[in-house]
Amino acid sequence: MLSARVICVSNHGVGTGNSGTGHYDRSMVDFARSPRSTLGVEWELALLDGESLDLTPAAEALLADVAEHAPEFEKKIVGEMLTNTIELVTGVHHTVSGIAEDLAGSMGALRALTEERGVELMSAGTHPFAQWQSQEVRAKDRYLELVDRTQWWGRNMLIFGVHVHVGIDSRDKVLPILNSLLAYVPHLQAISASSPFWGGTDTGYASNRAMMFQQLPTAGLPFQFEKWSDYEKYVADMLTTGIIDTINEIRWDIRPAPNWGTVEVRVCDGLPTLEEITAITALIQCLVDDFSERLDNGETLPTMPDWFHDENKWRAARYGMDAIIIENAEADERLVTECLADEIERLTPVATRLGCLDELNSITAIIERGVPYQRLKNVFQTTGSLTEVTRSLIKDLRTSYT
Repeated sequence: MLSARVICVSNHGVGTGNSGTGHYDRSMVDFARSPRSTLGVEWELALLDGESLDLTPAAEALLADVAEHAPEFEKKIVGEMLTNTIELVTGVHHTVSGIAEDLAGSMGALRALTEERGVELMSAGTHPFAQWQSQEVRAKDRYLELVDRTQWWGRNMLIFGVHVHVGIDSRDKVLPILNSLLAYVPHLQAISASSPFWGGTDTGYASNRAMMFQQLPTAGLPFQFEKWSDYEKYVADMLTTGIIDTINEIRWDIRPAPNWGTVEVRVCDGLPTLEEITAITALIQCLVDDFSERLDNGETLPTMPDWFHDENKWRAARYGMDAIIIENAEADERLVTECLADEIERLTPVATRLGCLDELNSITAIIERGVPYQRLKNVFQTTGSLTEVTRSLIKDLRTSYT
């Protein structure tokens, strides 16, 4: 474990740091300010044996293929904790359409390599029937140390997600935006929920991934800090006590990403289609940009008590689109679908300005045909086969970008 008492995160990400001089007080967490509302997305994909449709440890071979045959994608097609996972990482974009084009390009390059190896791809919060005991951890120190420390729970992290980064142009905005975004955890979790099955079992949850991931140290919902110095003190204490070795080991559902100058939204389950990726990215970009604009206009952003957020997360994970959520500090409650419809209408001018109105409006179409967990449960009710559920995820992904 590190013995350091403080951390300074270098501003090698997008944009420029706050100090402007190259000298920074090392008792502080530097924040690499980014152009407002720029975007980056990380999309975790499961690697499946083309015949059994079970997970297959093909990541290392595929990464070697990328290095040999598609080196221009080495920074965009990367490994993750398990050898059954590949992650697509975009560059920095101003628009959701740019994210879509980036991901489609990487997917095309990856697909050419997986076809050669008889590997299929899918994305969901969990694989419907794969067993955690059979999976391999990549031989990287940080992954091996995580499993060694967390034992059974660490080995059970057979889960897949989507992370959306949104650029923040001032460090002073980060915590107010993060604290207000917490009210939208149930919206994002419900519409992205894609993990009702785990290890061959119907869990009864729309998002079993959400319940599992929060078992790791420093995972789950973030603390609400009022001042950046409070967040810095938290980071310093976590390092001093050996709970983390690096700031990236703070695995909150929504967190500051100081080295990139972003707020990173990590709530969502793995999403089966490119349309769902872009729809949710548009919603997140609009929310963050709206909060940023309101801060520029001198507003104080709304917040809610921590226990409201805890309850909302559980309700969305359990009931998905049928969740009745707490929507404000006055404890008013409504169905999450009603809240989503109102947010789409409210954010329409923001989406128009950002150029993502079509993507934002596609949330309505996704809800009408069924969000991922609903589609998966329908397939299971019709076929009684988790293999067919898995096959439907493969088809959803394959047809979503071709």
